[in-house]
Amino acid sequence: MEYLSAWAIKEINLDFEAASEVRLLQWNELDELRLEAYENHRLYKEQTKKFHDKMIQKRELNVGDKVLHYNFRLRPFPGKFKSRWSRPFVVNDVKEHGAIEVINENGAKFKVNGQRLKLYTTVLWKIGDNLPH
Repeated sequence: MEYLSAWAIKEINLDFEAASEVRLLQWNELDELRLEAYENHRLYKEQTKKFHDKMIQKRELNVGDKVLHYNFRLRPFPGKFKSRWSRPFVVNDVKEHGAIEVINENGAKFKVNGQRLKLYTTVLWKIGDNLPH
């Protein structure tokens, strides 16, 4: 059996050193591809974070401000003219990292993401004033 295997190696003219060099080069190429993929992933994450951070709107809300809450849980077709902004709430406490505690008119408190709130302002126009377009 050993004789047959040695004869097959001689017949194929297999060079173990050359084969090991080729295998080593393949491992190095694979390692380089893996490192390049890590770098591309890191760059992609940085760009998406930069885009996301650019879209975040900075809002300064203080205790006692009236705010409107954006209700994103309304179904896709709630009504043609139905607004997703619900009644005015009063800011009770401003937490770290944008969390805000609000109170509704019944006195119930709940926390909400500050990005889902906007300042409530009442603007009254007199008849005859030029309305904004």
